[in-house]
Amino acid sequence: MSQKNLKTKASLGFVGLGAIGLPIAANLLKAGFYLQVHTLSRLAETSKQLKGAKSCSTPKDAAKGCDVLLICVSDEVAVETVLFGPTGAESSLTEGTIVIDLSTISPSKARFFSARLAKRNIEYIDAPVTGGTEGAKDGTLTIFIGASNASFKKISSVLKAIGSAFYTFESVGKGQEVKALNQILVAGSYAAVAEAIALGETLNLPMNKVVEALQKGAANSWALSNRSQSMLKDEYPLGFKLHLHHKDLAIALRTAEESGIKLPITSKVKELEEELIKQGYKDEDVSVLKRSITR
Repeated sequence: MSQKNLKTKASLGFVGLGAIGLPIAANLLKAGFYLQVHTLSRLAETSKQLKGAKSCSTPKDAAKGCDVLLICVSDEVAVETVLFGPTGAESSLTEGTIVIDLSTISPSKARFFSARLAKRNIEYIDAPVTGGTEGAKDGTLTIFIGASNASFKKISSVLKAIGSAFYTFESVGKGQEVKALNQILVAGSYAAVAEAIALGETLNLPMNKVVEALQKGAANSWALSNRSQSMLKDEYPLGFKLHLHHKDLAIALRTAEESGIKLPITSKVKELEEELIKQGYKDEDVSVLKRSITR
């Protein structure tokens, strides 16, 4: 597989067509890549957004003949099944193929998958993304890449079709470690916005004007700019599912524990999310944290 081929008519396999994966796959098609797709439910494979892509019945089929296999699934168990399960992609992957894992999983599992595939001269790159469904649709995701600059260059044309900011961190698992930091910050900022809005409403402040004012100062954040209206309306259209963020916080806390430090704020937000999940909000956007604030 040459860089020239990747820049022209590379063949890509893509597994995982959820809220993030589907628009990513659609952007790869728009960029001119040949795409073979599979998702567990099979439903999204026939989406109008994927007109021209080949629907495949298994990850094994999606990986056949591809130059690069991209994975965008919910957790490390799903990644392992996609790669090494009974109908997994591994048996179809050939020497020199690159696997780009866009999923958020533990750093240790990323390293495990990499070592297993390396035995067959297949490069595994952890490349978790951030930017929500908006970034996935617009092709403006930020991508944390557990690989060298040299490895990034091999796949740059693929990633540039789905993102706008790319950061390499030299070795496998490092992308996932940076993503853990990202999710810690997301947890704190969403919870803080939820508490501020709850107090502002209790004080009967004109909250739309308040949010506009806060965005002009040091309190501004992505969460305030992009999720405050959802909290004010008490409506939570999907951006990133609560239960997936809860899973990510578990990874972050486990990583912190292994490193010998405690994260009290992240632990508290995880507890709040657990309670909301019990109440039936697991598939709502993370901004549903607002409902954890009681008067």
